[in-house]
Amino acid sequence: MTFNEEQLNRYARHILLPEVGGIGQEKLLKAKVLVVGAGGLGAPVLMYLAAAGVGTIGLVDDDHVDLSNLQRQIIHNTNSIDHPKVESAKERLLAINPHLDIMTYQTRLNAKNVMDIIQDYDVIADGTDNFNSRFLLNDACYFAKKTLVSAAILRFDGQLSTYKAHEDGDDKPCYRCIFREPPPEGQVPTCSQAGVLGAICGTMGSLQATEILKEIMNIGQSMSGTLMIYDALHNEFRNVKVKRDSGCPLCGTRPTITDLSIYQ
Repeated sequence: MTFNEEQLNRYARHILLPEVGGIGQEKLLKAKVLVVGAGGLGAPVLMYLAAAGVGTIGLVDDDHVDLSNLQRQIIHNTNSIDHPKVESAKERLLAINPHLDIMTYQTRLNAKNVMDIIQDYDVIADGTDNFNSRFLLNDACYFAKKTLVSAAILRFDGQLSTYKAHEDGDDKPCYRCIFREPPPEGQVPTCSQAGVLGAICGTMGSLQATEILKEIMNIGQSMSGTLMIYDALHNEFRNVKVKRDSGCPLCGTRPTITDLSIYQ
């Protein structure tokens, strides 16, 4: 691929990196990433993917911008209040990088639409805020053989991992290998119930974007098989090694989840 002058200037700091170079930047320009959620996590993920030159970015969110979102969802602004989040985010992304293809899906993922939406993308980013969507994405990505980069935040804490259970290897667990099933409703509070420090969304979203870019370019060490846990109050990062669970109901040796019918 031959870069034009504008591209050489825009992506110069990437191209200077030996691990990236022109080949890596070309991979980014040709990549397709779907980000589910344009909220606290999705906001920094989307902005860094756009700035990095990821050529096609899909965005799924059925919500509208609320004043309470602006404490952490930095892709939106005061003028975006009451507007669909996907449209607000798209406007901001194109302002960052007008040469991208931005695909918007103003809908909530469910068992009927998830496979159709994710099928055309290389990497899926989970920025959702509820367990049902998180488990649905995990299961759908496994069936569709898609790499899933998933992050979560609450209060002063965050976690992050990459899931590639469709590939062989003990270091390729799925989300269910670690968290077998959603907790009982009401047992774990949401951010709207328990709160979240806004800047933590930026910390975890930036780390999530980094892992997505690494997966696209196939550089560095994948986080597959590693769960990162972040404690902001004590400024501690902890990496926990996790393996595929042979008893996992999705990717184990005797799976009991063979389609998405459990969500219908």
